[in-house]
Amino acid sequence: MSNYDAIGTQLHQRLAELVQRVGRIEGDLRSAHDRDWTERANELENDDVLEGLDEMTLSEVRQIRGALQRIEHGTYGVCAACGRSIGAARLTAVPTAVSCIRCTLE
Repeated sequence: MSNYDAIGTQLHQRLAELVQRVGRIEGDLRSAHDRDWTERANELENDDVLEGLDEMTLSEVRQIRGALQRIEHGTYGVCAACGRSIGAARLTAVPTAVSCIRCTLE
């Protein structure tokens, strides 16, 4: 067991939640629109919002999968920019962080 097992478990749980959310959003986007033009206009506006949520959710899914892959390969917690350790407080706050706070601020 690595030092990051708890974080990995949390990331797996969050990933499962996000995958379900993506399925619901994409199901809503595929649903047929109302024949009434006014209602259809509202549905199209809602679709725009749903598409934005879908993009944000998929981005988070990619970040989590990347973090899980880094945990699996033993590179989690190592800054991709400078190679230093990413602080535990940063990883707790942002478990998908790929860079230390110093490199993030530069």
